[in-house]
Amino acid sequence: MTHLVDSHVGQKIRQRRWMVGMTQQQLAEAVGIKFQQIQKYETGMNRVSASRLWDISRALGVSASYFFEGLSEGQDESGAEDQVLQQKETLELLRSYYAIPEGQRRRFLHLAQSLGDVGATS
Repeated sequence: MTHLVDSHVGQKIRQRRWMVGMTQQQLAEAVGIKFQQIQKYETGMNRVSASRLWDISRALGVSASYFFEGLSEGQDESGAEDQVLQQKETLELLRSYYAIPEGQRRRFLHLAQSLGDVGATS
């Protein structure tokens, strides 16, 4: 059975890797390991050592603390927000969103927020 923290860190590795458009093979090469090890990290089957997490964070362009964001004491494993973030559709939407130039992205965000407000009041 995997530990909640190992699963969380693995999910964050997968999300960030996917967001930057990197394959497991590319990430593995960047940190000097086999892609199967990346698979095991992403599923939480294997724990990521501190030095390896440091290497992964550098390869993915984030701080090591990024992988612990959203993790809180007493958190249960069935967090609905985490489940939404794991869905491929959500990751595709996020990747597409960040591909939009910043000025247009802000306008798109305001549009999406206003559409969400309309749906909430209907």
